[in-house]
Amino acid sequence: MTQGYIHSFETFGSVDGPGVRFLIFMQGCPMRCMYCHNPDTWKQNVGDLMDVDSVVNKAIRYKNYWGKEGGVTVSGGEALSQIQFVTELFKALKAKGVNTCLDTSAGPYRDEPEYIEIFDELMKYTDLVLLDIKHSDSKEHKKLTGISNENILACAKHLSDLNKPVWIRHVLVPGITDSEEQLKGVRAIIDTLSNVKKVEVLPYHSLGIHKYESLGIDYKLKDIESPSAKSIEIACKILKAAPRT
Repeated sequence: MTQGYIHSFETFGSVDGPGVRFLIFMQGCPMRCMYCHNPDTWKQNVGDLMDVDSVVNKAIRYKNYWGKEGGVTVSGGEALSQIQFVTELFKALKAKGVNTCLDTSAGPYRDEPEYIEIFDELMKYTDLVLLDIKHSDSKEHKKLTGISNENILACAKHLSDLNKPVWIRHVLVPGITDSEEQLKGVRAIIDTLSNVKKVEVLPYHSLGIHKYESLGIDYKLKDIESPSAKSIEIACKILKAAPRT
């Protein structure tokens, strides 16, 4: 039985996919986003090691609360860091008629035939992808997250080719991602895709700073405040998006 390292669960999520959702946060992430509010999910091969059946049984207990639109969302960390486990998990959930949603930044994605074959197997059992686009410029993306964005944009294009429903998410960080040029760049990327069902602007916040302090990690954005209502409004207009609080 395939096993995966789990960071935590949330039983009644309402913002990570449609309806009421059971959230599974996978452990491990290759990216180091400056504004990440879960730095405790970065390390690989730690956390609770669980098999697919155990996770499915834990989630199914809440199925009566999901309604017609709800279901299970797998997030992280980075869910694609444990793609084999997530694939087997979604396969088992679909066998039980559960709506599945993948929340990813696509950091591990590779535009190579061997990886695409594995990724497409996961997509067979995935109803919706929540895809983060961190920054439109590759160099700035690397400064912000630790990696460039070419493979992430390749993933976005591949999802469009598959016609897999996607919600695009963009974190609005004052002084980093809120310029008109950058936002228009993100919108230009979105305009190349044919499968985007929704765009969300996520206002930056520093609520996770205490985690950095407890882990002894320097938080580089400590002096940055949350974006203003006007800034959020402008971003939503450019991106043709809805704000998520």
